[in-house]
Amino acid sequence: MRILFTGGSGKAGKHAVAYLLAQGHRVLNVDRVPLDLEGVDNRIADITDAGQMFDIMASYAGFDELEPGTGVPKFDAVVHFAAIPRLLLTSDNECYRVNTLGTYNVIDAAVKFGVKKIIFASSETTYGVCFADGERKPDYLPLDEEHPVVPEDSYAMSKVANEVTARSFQRRSGFDIYGLRINNVIEPHEYKQNFPAYLADPALRRRNFFAYIDARDLGHMVDQCLATDGLGYEIFNVSNDDHSVGASTKELVERFYQGVPCAEMGEQETFYSNAKAKKLLGYQPKHSWRDELGEQV
Repeated sequence: MRILFTGGSGKAGKHAVAYLLAQGHRVLNVDRVPLDLEGVDNRIADITDAGQMFDIMASYAGFDELEPGTGVPKFDAVVHFAAIPRLLLTSDNECYRVNTLGTYNVIDAAVKFGVKKIIFASSETTYGVCFADGERKPDYLPLDEEHPVVPEDSYAMSKVANEVTARSFQRRSGFDIYGLRINNVIEPHEYKQNFPAYLADPALRRRNFFAYIDARDLGHMVDQCLATDGLGYEIFNVSNDDHSVGASTKELVERFYQGVPCAEMGEQETFYSNAKAKKLLGYQPKHSWRDELGEQV
């Protein structure tokens, strides 16, 4: 597929782009800084500028596309990851402005140019736990996509607003627009770098539901969304299958989730359910921190 990918230079985006390239897709990256990856062309642009997004949506993806002399090809899909990636980087109102206006502009341009597959990054923070002031507990476990989304911070608010925006565009267009509530993204090098501390102190992972998503498996998730047509508007949790700490499900519930209704779960089963993605998309994450750390576990 010919894919316009926003935010491909970021922590999550660069791994997803690399995965998509490996599957044979062509990717044009739109970001404020270029991605130095063989096979990828870049456009330096501001997603909050509608004119720039409309221009790039009708752009060549490289000089080779000039050769046929048949005009600019059409993108088959748009993957939108570009954003202020969390709170406490910019002012709160700037985080909200960039994320909501940028998402509106990207989806608006994609729909008006007839791109019928749009995938956008939402967030685990929508559930109101990650960036809460003090401790917040989920209403039930495992946490699925039907759980209420009532955040109290500008970043998560922007992600909830983006889901509403995407749903509205899908209603009018009838295109496939899928949102990914991405859990805490872990790059391969971060297992040895960070996970020993998580093993020593599981509380460090409370705000992430003790869950994680390997950056390479996130790429697989995006590819499964690209391959699956006809779902209309859908939201998916994105996580790996196990907890990001050494404690068992029972131990975590007893220590952190007393009083929270919990279905029967496996000993290492993630609290951040990915069952919907498995059922509707055929998502099958392959990585685990246990494999990466080996004998250190």
